[in-house]
Amino acid sequence: MVTTAVTAIAAAVPPLPKGKAVTVAATPPPTLTRRHLLVVGATASTLRTAAASAAAPKFAEIPGSGGVKALDLREGSGEVPANGDQVAIHYYGRLAAKQGWRFDSTYDHKDETGDALPFVFTIGSGNVIPGIEAAVKSMRVGGLRRVIIPPSQGYQNTSQEPIPPNFFDRQRLFTTIFNPTRLANGEGSTLGTLIFDIELINIRQRS
Repeated sequence: MVTTAVTAIAAAVPPLPKGKAVTVAATPPPTLTRRHLLVVGATASTLRTAAASAAAPKFAEIPGSGGVKALDLREGSGEVPANGDQVAIHYYGRLAAKQGWRFDSTYDHKDETGDALPFVFTIGSGNVIPGIEAAVKSMRVGGLRRVIIPPSQGYQNTSQEPIPPNFFDRQRLFTTIFNPTRLANGEGSTLGTLIFDIELINIRQRS
């Protein structure tokens, strides 16, 4: 289950641009009673809550995904991949249990020329965590999508891809997700929640 806190981490919105300063004539402050202050404070709080709710992007569950929620940041215009297709993606992976800590990003994986190396996999191979497959299968080439992946659709063992190449990032990721003490305490439903930004680069080989 995706909690409000996880959605808040995943749906962080940049601040609005600042407008120009407006100069107004100074007027004497009105005399406010305690009741007036309480009413004004309550109204302001309600307006802030309503504004935040209206501004928050809406994630939608991908049908048949086992609970993966998606927010399209950019709609693609290319083809949609299918089982057996080899695809190339860029991703930015974060762990919700660590306040959105980034554990891996293909944009940091460079080739000899300094270009970012995409992650290549075959849909339906079973080598990649199910949440990523579900997200990519319903994307078009060129699209960019943010997904919240519940533990059941994330890492079930330490051999599932994508695997962070950095040893310390990999160790921190898996010791958090598979922490025996916290799992015994019933925290398994939250430890493995992942947040991925996924960009579908191309379909390299059709099945």
